[in-house]
Amino acid sequence: MPLDWKLVIDCEDPHRLAHFWERALGYTAEDNSAHIERLHSMGAITEGQIATDDRHGGRKAWRHAAAIRHPHDPVDPDTGAGLGRRLLFRTVPEERQGKDRLHLNLHPGPDAREAEVKRLEALGATTLRVVVEPGGHLVAMADPEGNEFEVR
Repeated sequence: MPLDWKLVIDCEDPHRLAHFWERALGYTAEDNSAHIERLHSMGAITEGQIATDDRHGGRKAWRHAAAIRHPHDPVDPDTGAGLGRRLLFRTVPEERQGKDRLHLNLHPGPDAREAEVKRLEALGATTLRVVVEPGGHLVAMADPEGNEFEVR
């Protein structure tokens, strides 16, 4: 039986990065507002753990985390968390150092690669280098916080 998963990405601003990747991948931002309000009303979390998500109608969100999910995957109705393919962005105190040990490869196909790179740049990505080698062509890019990914 296949497992549900989430890739956790450490970052400075989880809401900004989640918004970038939501638009880049065509994913859906998770709505945890009902769960957050329930926990807050029970006294299980404090006001300091809650943020306002201005990009999604001002709903309540986690201050130090934001997640996006594949739009066709199921959702836990109690928490709003995706139950399939997810990216979770969480705040960490240290700055990013060195090359990423894990990265996403996006596959729009050779005919759509150039247009996809331009679209991602308009969303805030940066092109790092173009690699053309026997058996492959890719564009190495970085998201708004410098996390690398490839468009193939």
